[in-house]
Amino acid sequence: MSQAEDIIITEDDVLSTLNMFTMVPSLLLARWVSQNKNLVKTFEGQILLYKDQLSPEDRQKVEKILKMPVNELQLILDKAYLRTHKKQLKILSSPQARPFITTNLGELKRLID
Repeated sequence: MSQAEDIIITEDDVLSTLNMFTMVPSLLLARWVSQNKNLVKTFEGQILLYKDQLSPEDRQKVEKILKMPVNELQLILDKAYLRTHKKQLKILSSPQARPFITTNLGELKRLID
């Protein structure tokens, strides 16, 4: 197994980890972002099932992503939006989404630890 420091995080790793946020319709996501809704709490059961299916390497990647600064994650999301044109990524990369991402990453950390 690789050391956590040796793991390189790619744009696709971030997208995979934040996949649940990009699966919802953009209109709903925009509303939830503006309300700073805790989606992790809403989907806790599905997240726990997903967590149990992760390989040790994927788990290390998720843990590393959860430790990344929100602004760094948003830069990655913005690059991904430019590549994919998924409206959800544009919403998540906006400055208004920072509290939403912070809240949900905190909840993910709680579940993963």
